Amino acid sequence: MTDKKQIAPASDGLLVRAPAKINLSLLIAGKRPDGFHEIETVMAKVNFYDEILIQPRQKADVELLCKGPYWAPAEKQNLIYRAAKLLLDSCGTLADIKITLTKNIPAGSGLGSASSDAAAALVGLNKFLNLGLSNTQLGKLAPQLGSDVAFFLDGPLAFCSGKGEKIKKIDENFNFLALLILPDVTVSTKKVYANYKHNSALYEKLSGQINSYIRKNRIDLVAKMCTNMLQISCFGLAKGLAELKAKIESLDVGPCCLSGSGSAMFCIIDSRDGQRAEQYKRKLEDKTGCKSVIVSNNRW
Repeated sequence: MTDKKQIAPASDGLLVRAPAKINLSLLIAGKRPDGFHEIETVMAKVNFYDEILIQPRQKADVELLCKGPYWAPAEKQNLIYRAAKLLLDSCGTLADIKITLTKNIPAGSGLGSASSDAAAALVGLNKFLNLGLSNTQLGKLAPQLGSDVAFFLDGPLAFCSGKGEKIKKIDENFNFLALLILPDVTVSTKKVYANYKHNSALYEKLSGQINSYIRKNRIDLVAKMCTNMLQISCFGLAKGLAELKAKIESLDVGPCCLSGSGSAMFCIIDSRDGQRAEQYKRKLEDKTGCKSVIVSNNRW
């Protein structure tokens, strides 16, 4: 899978790509007074995309259509629709637009696709409607849509904290290939967090090590730790995922890491070894029957 530009002309409109993300590390620092969990995570965009087509329409208001291999929420429940209405309302602008989402990234997989879709909608509509807003201005709308949306307006590699909305861009180039495993399982993020049991000693130990690696620009070592403090909670809710992870690792493809709150997992592979990635993909699909995609770090 190759990198593509985020925005490209298409028929009478714009095609906007919304990349997936993986969590190279994910720590839980504890529970906040507002009931949310404080997280520390290194997130990387990958070149696996939902596609959003923005076109003019004759009827008034915003229309959203969803298609593709995976389910997406209907119009007013979809973050794309909410992002479009929020942007237009904030600018005091009326627009007659049709948005078509091609859903290539499964929802409920820990790959951030809904947040990425919302960010892509903000970026695409800003350009399509010639609103002239900066990324900083768009970023002020992000918290109203979701904690990860701010990351997708920036990146492609960042240390994120708070609920995920505090973004510290990492300028270090970390080039990688990854085998992205897509189980046919949907995991509720809300339930994973509700099921989480905090281990403060483990957090302190892992946080010190990961922050040390980040200061030394050794993101490769962060990735090799394969750390996700939500894994136990996720696997407690979907026990088949623990069995799948063990089976994948028995195939000698390397450590298998959970992304976000699950259910997607990934194995980092040397960025120069595309042939080996293809071999692993065939082996994994043959032995597990699970769909997988070879991805690399996204450039934007």
